[in-house]
Amino acid sequence: FYFFLFSHFSVTMTNIGEKVVCLVAYHIFFMLFVWSYWKTIFTLPMNPSKEFHLSYSDKESLEREPRGESQQEVLRRAAKDLPIYTRTMSGAIRYCDRCHLVKPDRCHHCSVCDKCILKMDHHCPWVNNCVGFSNYKFFLLFLAYSLLYCLFIAATDLQYFIKFWTNGLPDTQAKFHIMFLFFAAAMFSVSLSSLFGYHCWLVSKNKSTLEVFRAPIFRHRTDKNGFSLGFSKNLRQVFGDEKKYWLLPVFSSLGDGCSFPTCLVNQDPEQASTPGGLNSASKNESHLFPAKPLRDSQSHLLTDTPSWSETSAQAEKGKVGMSNPALTMENET
Repeated sequence: FYFFLFSHFSVTMTNIGEKVVCLVAYHIFFMLFVWSYWKTIFTLPMNPSKEFHLSYSDKESLEREPRGESQQEVLRRAAKDLPIYTRTMSGAIRYCDRCHLVKPDRCHHCSVCDKCILKMDHHCPWVNNCVGFSNYKFFLLFLAYSLLYCLFIAATDLQYFIKFWTNGLPDTQAKFHIMFLFFAAAMFSVSLSSLFGYHCWLVSKNKSTLEVFRAPIFRHRTDKNGFSLGFSKNLRQVFGDEKKYWLLPVFSSLGDGCSFPTCLVNQDPEQASTPGGLNSASKNESHLFPAKPLRDSQSHLLTDTPSWSETSAQAEKGKVGMSNPALTMENET
């Protein structure tokens, strides 16, 4: 692109001012594109912190006990003080037997990286890296600046591309560079616009690609919008509170990647909805969610609404043995 574009500017543009403006704009888009691409590639995906890893004694107990209630008790004990709201499809605490840890919410094991990734979105072969909590903002900016870069090249090349077909250009080899530039930039623009639009929709709904295909399962029900707090707060989770950093590839996302506020935290007990088929006990206890306190890292996103009370949390602790479905070991990726 770089070589072909300079051939295009030198042959087709005769006005010095036009050349300067185009070159300055081009280099701005190019530098932002390279910067965000570099950050996406070389930012290491974040893994769960040590508190989510099983202790040596818990690992020994888990390996020694047969599958059943004994193993369930080990996992319940390991997860009792962790801010975990989601479960597996069978109602079990999400556990990774390869990393030997209790999975935080929105964390998944990547089979390519062979490790658990916080808020994993997908493993991207184009950047040879997992896209997750630590680099999702960089990935979004990479898509945005790639799209702007290609649109800029296509827009500046369009009038000369038309002249190519009307024989309005000098008969030099550079005229074929113009045709290549326009076709390549236009094709990349189409594919990037669809991908960027999709991820903008994900941000607005506070979802990951994995959560679109498998909705998160909470203590009493599945909720595909369980982590959505509204457009403004969803945007702030990814880009942060300070707008001056939004367009720069510097980390500004809120939180630590291990805990996330959810719209279910503040549900009115009288308004709590439950899926069909749940027994009356489950319906009466649905307001006790969540059982674990949210970390301070993102709790301020919930300050404009009443927070759940400490009494509810204590009541849940007393009823966890009765209200929870049988917690069976289930490996998830």
